[in-house]
Amino acid sequence: MKYRILLAYQLIAGISDSLTGAFLIVDAVWTLHLLSLRVPAEALPYLSLIGAFVFAVGLAYLYGAFLVVRSGCATRLEAVWVVTAIIRCSVAAFVLARVSTGMLDRGWLLIAFFDGVCVVIQVMGIRLGWVEHAGR
Repeated sequence: MKYRILLAYQLIAGISDSLTGAFLIVDAVWTLHLLSLRVPAEALPYLSLIGAFVFAVGLAYLYGAFLVVRSGCATRLEAVWVVTAIIRCSVAAFVLARVSTGMLDRGWLLIAFFDGVCVVIQVMGIRLGWVEHAGR
């Protein structure tokens, strides 16, 4: 994968997850409103905890962006991709299962879709060796 595209991917994923996670930590109700998502009122206290995990995934992607600009870090970047793909795959599967049973609104499918697309990109990227030449 070309250097700029790889860096852009890392930055987009990292910034979007870091900001979403931070917003969930600070004000989960406002964040869900921005995303047009609804949850039961009793779930709101746990959304800040979920935000911490989302924030951490975003930081992992930003660390991946740092690795992209450094020479000789392809193995580390691949590890970031494997771990974040596992997390995203788990989230996508969970959301799909909950939407299919009616426990989550259909609006949550956007989360499953975004995570699923990232999983596909990363699995393909690992298999096709996109991260092997990370760094300038």
